[in-house]
Amino acid sequence: KVEENNFGIRKRLLEYDDVMNSQREVIYTRRRHALMGERIESDITNMIYDAIENMVTNAKGNGFYDELEEQLLTVFAMDVPFSEEEFNSSRTRDLTEKVVNAALSTFKRKMEKLSSIAYPVIKQVYEQQGDKYENILIPVTDGKRIFNVVVHLETAYKTEGKEVIKSFEKQTLLYVIDDEWKEHLRQLDELRNSVQNATYEQKDPLLIYKLESFGLFKEMIENINHKVLSILMRGQIPVREPEKVREAKIPVRQDFSKYKTQKDEIADRGNSDTGGDTREKQRPQPIHVEKKVGRNDPCPCGSGKKYKHCHGANS
Repeated sequence: KVEENNFGIRKRLLEYDDVMNSQREVIYTRRRHALMGERIESDITNMIYDAIENMVTNAKGNGFYDELEEQLLTVFAMDVPFSEEEFNSSRTRDLTEKVVNAALSTFKRKMEKLSSIAYPVIKQVYEQQGDKYENILIPVTDGKRIFNVVVHLETAYKTEGKEVIKSFEKQTLLYVIDDEWKEHLRQLDELRNSVQNATYEQKDPLLIYKLESFGLFKEMIENINHKVLSILMRGQIPVREPEKVREAKIPVRQDFSKYKTQKDEIADRGNSDTGGDTREKQRPQPIHVEKKVGRNDPCPCGSGKKYKHCHGANS
């Protein structure tokens, strides 16, 4: 009966974990794309489309042109590409396409401007100190925080600054994804604890957990999209003097195979002691323990008195 109970608990825990694992796969795929760098451009394009589609759909459904205007300014730092009259008379799909095209053009223009500002600095550093640096740090700010973007100097020079944009996009994606995922995991833990009370209302806690966690996951994806796009759209390079450019020190992986554990060192020391010293080792001597004198035994001094009345009187 106890084993059956434990099995039920383990099964229930796995069912909760399955919900988180499916969400983890989505996030880790996005993170892997950012690390590899091959699909960054298409991922950012998808983010732009998804974010704008949600904004236009919500604003159109509520009939609030001002809401769309505010959101586009907050996330994309751009104006609405149509009037309020057109907003009220046009279909959601058509409005979405217009905003997406405007946002993609704005994004492309801002990234090109960023690379054109970075390139003269990179060019001067490469031509004057190219043999000295392999990777350099390019500070990029969105007005709130500064990202020290690590760039391979030669690649950045050969691509005329485009490598800076790629590295900036990569670092922004990783920063926001990691930050939002940690917060999401904390919320899932709180949710798992709170849904247990549903049993008192004769409801299935797992079902509620699945529904609520999906809502939290959807909210997290939306936050990731908005934060990434907001940072990228506001990216600026505050330092434009080549003499202020710093080298990026990439941490070197240590080869731990060369190091021995304490256990190995002791073993080696033991082997060397045995192999190097041919002298006969001293045999261990027995430990002699004196017999304890009882209080009523004759005193060892030979007085004939009991030990307790003689030398044992003070002990």
